[in-house]
Amino acid sequence: MRRYRARLSGPLLDRIDLQLEVPAVPYRDLARGGAGERSEAVRARVLGARARQGRRLAGSGRHANAELTPPEVRRWCAPDVEGERLLELAMNKLALSARALHRILRVARTIADLDAAETLAARHVAEAIAYRTLDRVAAG
Repeated sequence: MRRYRARLSGPLLDRIDLQLEVPAVPYRDLARGGAGERSEAVRARVLGARARQGRRLAGSGRHANAELTPPEVRRWCAPDVEGERLLELAMNKLALSARALHRILRVARTIADLDAAETLAARHVAEAIAYRTLDRVAAG
């Protein structure tokens, strides 16, 4: 992974919203199965999030948080005070670019929409930061 990651440039990685390294799942865990969230429940949350985004962006010509412009990110993705602290810490520790910051905020807004939350809370920001795995590898 590190050798492959070394061949990717920072500006290219900045353009990837979700960066996750997913470990292999042992056969026994797969065979045992699990009681995950039902597809119907996930579908309902996604449709609710899409509806919230549609109402928020009505008249803008955009339909999803991923399409937000920088001024719209500032308007619609402003986190609470604790979320601001988390962002500042992540920016300093991971040496994130402005593009990466905007991507984190857009993803956090989507997480909040899935949570049916009007405000962007620290928990939404923390989850979005956690999805920047390759940024952590690059900084470490």
